[in-house]
Amino acid sequence: MSTSQSYLFWGFLAVYGIVMYLLSPRSKNAESFYGGADAKGQPVGQWPLMMSIFISWIFAKSVTNAANLGETYGIVGGLAYATYWLSIPVAGYVIYLIRTQTGAKSLQDFIVSRFGRLAALGFAVAILIRLYNEIWSNTAVVGGYFGNVGETGYYAAAVVFTLITLAYSLKGGLRSSIFTDVIQAIVFVVFVAAVLFYVLPVSDTGTLLTTGTFELGSGLDLLLVAALQIFSYPFHDPVLTDRGFINNERRMLKSFMIAGALGFVTILVFSFIGIYAQLQGIEGGGNAPAAVGKAMGLGALFLMSVVMMTSAGSTLDSTFSSLAKSLAVDLPGLLRKVHPAAPSLRVGALVMIAFAILGNLPMFAGTDILKATTISGTMVMGLAPVFLFYRFVRWSPWSFHLSFWSGVALGVIEVLGFLPQSWAIGTGKYAMLLGVNAWGLLICTAAFFVPLVFQAFIGQPRPLDKAI
Repeated sequence: MSTSQSYLFWGFLAVYGIVMYLLSPRSKNAESFYGGADAKGQPVGQWPLMMSIFISWIFAKSVTNAANLGETYGIVGGLAYATYWLSIPVAGYVIYLIRTQTGAKSLQDFIVSRFGRLAALGFAVAILIRLYNEIWSNTAVVGGYFGNVGETGYYAAAVVFTLITLAYSLKGGLRSSIFTDVIQAIVFVVFVAAVLFYVLPVSDTGTLLTTGTFELGSGLDLLLVAALQIFSYPFHDPVLTDRGFINNERRMLKSFMIAGALGFVTILVFSFIGIYAQLQGIEGGGNAPAAVGKAMGLGALFLMSVVMMTSAGSTLDSTFSSLAKSLAVDLPGLLRKVHPAAPSLRVGALVMIAFAILGNLPMFAGTDILKATTISGTMVMGLAPVFLFYRFVRWSPWSFHLSFWSGVALGVIEVLGFLPQSWAIGTGKYAMLLGVNAWGLLICTAAFFVPLVFQAFIGQPRPLDKAI
């Protein structure tokens, strides 16, 4: 990195941090810090909620992955990754049904009411793994614009960016996260438009939209994986689901539908960066946006870095607020069987600080950022039957555990490489991933209904969680 480039990038990072901290509102009570309410106790409005959902799910790793997949598979790769954003309307509709039909105040409350506290604790573990992955996978992307992996600039930028986000997150919690999300969404859209201004004039749009082939070994396998995972993937992400309970049901559903459509289009359009790299013969090296930016000059690279910083910041502050709520409010409520009357803001702050440190450790180990999506998405495939077919049960803890833990087991076995090759569907890079998700979803669904058949013909199974 040249001296002028270094000054420009570090200068923006400093300005970004100062502005976010000064504009971020301060939360003085638990309702605001954990629930996003304003100083008068009013819930967040529909449009700020929609913008918050939209930008908090446009992760830095997501736009990077979209561009990388566009470079590798053309428009098929972009469609494959954009399909994950259909998770948002799926989650919104299911949460709408849960709220209107069961009266649950959170997904944890819902799981306790249908499947017991032990099930809710297992669900909480999945949530924590998901949130942990969100920290390093976003800070690593930001670091990539200040240096290569292994260089001081790479790690320094990632750490400084983490501290900046932590500072304003400690100030306001979820209220701060939603408020800054609106600013970050506007900045993100403006700078993405500016980036595309560099790419589209030198590329025929028709060519961008027709590059790639719809074959299993050419990205279609990953598209099918995403199409299967959208029915389970969103439910283990409290960054998304927590926002499903902070406004009335109809406004919430509308916000989720619009945010999902916008997210799908945004990710698909950003994959054009990678397709452009493929057409121009630019070697992405695992970070196609940065490679394209460098090839186009300092101005384009700077615009790309701003896109990444704003998207990473919106996700990271949401992750910190969700971690604080999960460990300071939800988990104590499960263990005590009642929610504390006034959750401590100090406990939430300590949780944020701890995960700001621990959450960056995988970045120093050099973990692949795409794995943060595909691995966790596979391990939670057992949540699909839980949320899609809950209306078939009134009380069935075994249904949750047989479905959920079957999915976790299959995910672990797949990661370890112990699945037989016969499970693969196709011969492409994601053949085994598609196989384990397709066959695994069928196994988890069957496992979910086994206790119901047992109840119908034999009787109620022995309770699982009387000790909790």
